Amino acid sequence: MYMSFKFLSSHDEADILPILLRLEGSRRNLRKHSDDANNGDAGSEGRSFSIDYKNNCFLKDGKPFQYVSGSIHYSRIPRFYWRDRLLKMYMAGLNAAQVYVPWNFHEPVMGVQNFTGDRDLEHFLDVANQTGLLVILRPGPYIDAEWEMGGLPAWLLLKQNITLRTADLGYMEAVSNWLSVLLPKVRPWLYVNGGNVISVQVENEYGSYYACDYNYLRILRVLFRFFLGEDVVLFTTDGNTDREMRCGTLEGLYATVDFGTDTNITEAFDRQRSIEPAGPLVNSEFYTGWLDYWGDQHASVDSARVSRMLGQMLAMGANVNMYMFEGGTNFGYWNGADHDTKYRPVLTSYDYDAPLSEAGDLTEKLLAIRDVIKQFREIPSGPMPPATPKFAYGFVTLRQVGNLTSVLSTLSPGGPVKSKMPLTFEELKQFYGYVLYRTALPRDLLAPTPLVSPLDGIHDRAYVSVNGVYQGVLERDAVLALNISGGQGDTLDVLVENMGRVDVGSEMKDYKGILKNLFLDEDVLKDWLTFPLDIDRAVSDGWPEGDNSFQTEPPAGPTFYMGTLKPNGLASDTFLKLYQWTKGQVWINGVNLGRYWTSRGPQQTLYVPGPLLSTTRPNNITVLELEAAPAHLRVLFMDRPQLGATG
Repeated sequence: MYMSFKFLSSHDEADILPILLRLEGSRRNLRKHSDDANNGDAGSEGRSFSIDYKNNCFLKDGKPFQYVSGSIHYSRIPRFYWRDRLLKMYMAGLNAAQVYVPWNFHEPVMGVQNFTGDRDLEHFLDVANQTGLLVILRPGPYIDAEWEMGGLPAWLLLKQNITLRTADLGYMEAVSNWLSVLLPKVRPWLYVNGGNVISVQVENEYGSYYACDYNYLRILRVLFRFFLGEDVVLFTTDGNTDREMRCGTLEGLYATVDFGTDTNITEAFDRQRSIEPAGPLVNSEFYTGWLDYWGDQHASVDSARVSRMLGQMLAMGANVNMYMFEGGTNFGYWNGADHDTKYRPVLTSYDYDAPLSEAGDLTEKLLAIRDVIKQFREIPSGPMPPATPKFAYGFVTLRQVGNLTSVLSTLSPGGPVKSKMPLTFEELKQFYGYVLYRTALPRDLLAPTPLVSPLDGIHDRAYVSVNGVYQGVLERDAVLALNISGGQGDTLDVLVENMGRVDVGSEMKDYKGILKNLFLDEDVLKDWLTFPLDIDRAVSDGWPEGDNSFQTEPPAGPTFYMGTLKPNGLASDTFLKLYQWTKGQVWINGVNLGRYWTSRGPQQTLYVPGPLLSTTRPNNITVLELEAAPAHLRVLFMDRPQLGATG
């Protein structure tokens, strides 16, 4: 393999030799994909997409081209609805869709990639192509996106000294392995090869990261060129500050900027011009809304401001991508978190106040945007696709299955791991969800005694019981001590929830579990039994069985409940409200809908896609309530969401 590394010193080149050797091993795989792409290139003669630096625009097949794009995340939308959402974008007047590829979504276990079902990237690209949308692809390896660990797989943290998003050898070896799988899949979909991918982003908003490691960007540039060829437009995206544009850009990668409605357009594009004196103006993330954190108000951005500013940018000839056009849902455990002054996890809903709602419905904002777009380009004729059907299925009363500790043999069939001091999720290779830590009280507690995490070592939330009696919560950056009662030898259970890894900034090495010693007053707690909990496997396998439930007063603390939604011949979208429930996780027919936190808000309902429901068989509902269920044990299926209330 012959690759040019003229930008590297001899020391740097020696450091990345293992990466190059890995690439050498992947050449055969690349050649196969390249041959496949070339075999499919019969219709690609004359196709091109490039930058015209003389006339400050993109050229598509030799003609000036301006894109009006919207962000959509296939990882947040069920495959069944991809065509519906993309068609709505196309009918709104967009000619492109911007798409992230979350590495951890495809490779949650090191070396085992999944591109099937809801993870079928190539099918998504194909559907977009059939719909008439070009694609601006953002394959990372880091994406942010308010997604768990910014799309980086948590197994990277098994390397204790790894430095993420730098030229660190351990990190780059993993990155090159991943890109050697991903990018050959992308290559046939490049516009120049007959596909619909017109440009590819390298990394993501790197200028906001503390490292400012140009060698990292240089190595990525070589990898992307090696796998994708010389003809594709590679670009970067960075925030609207001098520092971000300086640290996030690199010669050979076209520099673009991102900003929202609170920004002066001229000043922002002047900042892009300071890096790219010629070429098209590009706002790669024009914010149509904003994200939500638990405990905050539901964010919104005025439609009139969005549409007015969009029109101003298009009138300048700028290329604009609207982030988001549809936000979707953080199903399962995929939400990310922020950590500026404190840890702030993102909601299950990623509605984003976008032009298409979380459930893909048209909004007034979309109609206003379409009215602007049609002033600048011809939009498709015909009616907009209708909203997907919604149905209020009504109340379902659940039944208690049992507290979590009573079903440990089902949830942790391999039994506990013994250790003197607590192990992290990562050491247990239980990267998501929940882990139960158990030890014995070392002495009698004659009065309520503080259980303390003095160094804020609970990541992220712990539910504490003694001999099965619920005591309360410890919470990262919020609740570091809790009074408990009990006697010597009593069982202390600490159920720890991973609430989502930090997805941006310097705190991304976000280990989970009990990271620092727990103290009982002044005594360090030792001799732990740790149970990794595979709840998703158990539920998807059909647990709990219907006859295992019983009716009693709901206990405090982590407890499972179950019920069934009777079929009525419909499989329409619906929204699950857990009124007076506190906090927990919900599964429908074995699929993890995500977290609810009714008591904190603002989100009060969980989106239930209709395709999850059966029209002929009872639909199984499983709820893990972590703190306190209401006496009525009812849940309500509604025909509309409630995203705006705080507890």
